[in-house]
Amino acid sequence: MTNNFNHTVFSKNVIEFVTVANEYCSFIENSDKLEQADFFSKIQKFLPLLYLKASMLKKNEAISDEEPEKYVTEAHYSKINNTLLTKFGEFDSYKDLYDNQMNDSTEFIEHSISEDLSDIYQDLKDFIYIYRSADVDLMNDGMWICINNFESIWGHRLLSALNAIHIIIFSKVGIEEQTLEE
Repeated sequence: MTNNFNHTVFSKNVIEFVTVANEYCSFIENSDKLEQADFFSKIQKFLPLLYLKASMLKKNEAISDEEPEKYVTEAHYSKINNTLLTKFGEFDSYKDLYDNQMNDSTEFIEHSISEDLSDIYQDLKDFIYIYRSADVDLMNDGMWICINNFESIWGHRLLSALNAIHIIIFSKVGIEEQTLEE
């Protein structure tokens, strides 16, 4: 096992990413305590920061051939997704041209903001659990998975969800304007 504080998993960019990822997960876990307008305002500011910190990570190589353990259960995921679905309500659905399986598609595909944010949550929460293990090899492999998933899956989903949230906030349809302006 590598146990070296010069390892990439202890770099400034990784520590900052872990911090933002942990804050994102805490925010999502406590989203049921926020009013809808306040939630929209905060998630609109959170997502660009999360994207920025993830995009600053250097691509690494996996050490083990085995994938690290997953910690977010189906029940936990469902609870998070249902909470977000309730929070977004009528605003949850949006259309996007991009779909991972249909990169050449020119048809709009129905997406769910709550599902996008739940998928991001699941990946980040699993990474945070792995990172907390303090096993440098596991941390490295968890980071490798997270970076690959960011590049191929959730980076675009984050941007698409942010675009949908931007449209909702600035159309101000059914959301209290005073909270959004803060």
